[in-house]
Amino acid sequence: MSSPDPNRRPSAAGRYLFLLVLGLVLGAIATVMILRTLEARKDHFPEALMQVQSWHMDQLGADMKQNRCNATDILPHLQALRMTSNDIDAAFADLREDKRFSAASSDMRATMDRVLSNPPLTCEGLGAVMKEIGRSCKGCHQDFKN
Repeated sequence: MSSPDPNRRPSAAGRYLFLLVLGLVLGAIATVMILRTLEARKDHFPEALMQVQSWHMDQLGADMKQNRCNATDILPHLQALRMTSNDIDAAFADLREDKRFSAASSDMRATMDRVLSNPPLTCEGLGAVMKEIGRSCKGCHQDFKN
C-alpha cells in the first residue's frame, strides 16, 4: 500500500456544497419574503366583496334546499346583498369610468331594490329571485371577471 501524499490538500467540495445549499435556502427565504410583501400591498377589497356576496348567495341556496324560505331566513341575506352592492363601484375604482361596468353595477342595485320591495315568500319565488340576481351578476362578470 502506498501512503497518502503529505503535500495533498483536503478537498474543498464539502465547503462548496455547504455554500450552495446555504445560498439556495437563503434565496428561497428571500423570495418568499418578497412575494409576501408584494401580496400585502395588493388591495384585497374587491375579492373580499365578491366572496361576501357569493357567501350570501350560497346561504340563500342552502335555505332553499332546506325549504327554509320564510322572510326571517332569507331577508337578512337579501339585505346584505343590497348593502354590499353599494360598494361595488368603490371596490373596482379602476372600472368606475367604464359605462358597461357602471350600467352593470347600477343594474345590480336596481335588481336588489326590486327584490327587497317585494321579497319572495316561497321557495319557488326565492329560486326565481336567485336567478334574477345571478343574471345581474353575470352581466358584469362576463365582461370584467378575469
